Amino acid sequence: MNIAQYIGRSVTFSVAEVGAVFILLCSAVKRMPKALKQKHLVLDQMLKMGIGSIPLVLITSVFTGGVTAVQAAYQFQDYVPLRYLGSVIGKSVVIELGPVLTALVVGGRVGASIAAELGTMRVTEQIDALETLAIDPIRYLVTPRLIAGIIMLPVITIFADFIAIMGGYVVALIGLGLNTHVYFTSLKLFLHGLDIFSGLIKPVFFGIIIAMMGCHHGLKTEGGAEGVGLATTRAVVSSCLLVLITDYVLASLLFRGVFAR
Repeated sequence: MNIAQYIGRSVTFSVAEVGAVFILLCSAVKRMPKALKQKHLVLDQMLKMGIGSIPLVLITSVFTGGVTAVQAAYQFQDYVPLRYLGSVIGKSVVIELGPVLTALVVGGRVGASIAAELGTMRVTEQIDALETLAIDPIRYLVTPRLIAGIIMLPVITIFADFIAIMGGYVVALIGLGLNTHVYFTSLKLFLHGLDIFSGLIKPVFFGIIIAMMGCHHGLKTEGGAEGVGLATTRAVVSSCLLVLITDYVLASLLFRGVFAR
């Protein structure tokens, strides 16, 4: 196989994967009204995706806020007064660090879990059994996870933002000697409505990506235990890459396109 053939097959495979994910997403969205009637399935996925991720998000957010404070203070030396430290931490966390790092952490945990669970069900023919019993696998397995991702990622991100800002505050107070009043006054100084909107709309798309990548790779698993491991790896890698790509696209639209001042 020469390079041209390899590139051609890779492009064809990528286009086919995008189409398959889009079809699965449309099918899941179409079944949302029926899935919402089975609240226990949605609530169960919300607990797994949200409550189960809190310890990991907590640790990540604390140190994200702390390192942001340390790095900002270092870069402020001789250029910007330290009283603006809260503004830098607030805007950095709310706009970028909170949504993206939370999505990457949750995507690694939840995406792998979804892919492994559905992949195991596929190779052990449990999904075939659902179809035999006239139970729609997409409505029963995919749509509740999609709804949970859309709801819980923004909720977890708000929690992560708060923890990161407080982590930065602790470092600024203890390590940098910054006054509490100065920190929180600075925090509100340059934080605009678009910043908050951006920090809340991004997790909605990230939640869709994480849920769909886990479901897509899980449902197409084949080859036994090795296939489950491969599907899990692909789900995590693809969700992390798509989160970063989507973050760039949304940032360009929000801050340089539709809402640009």
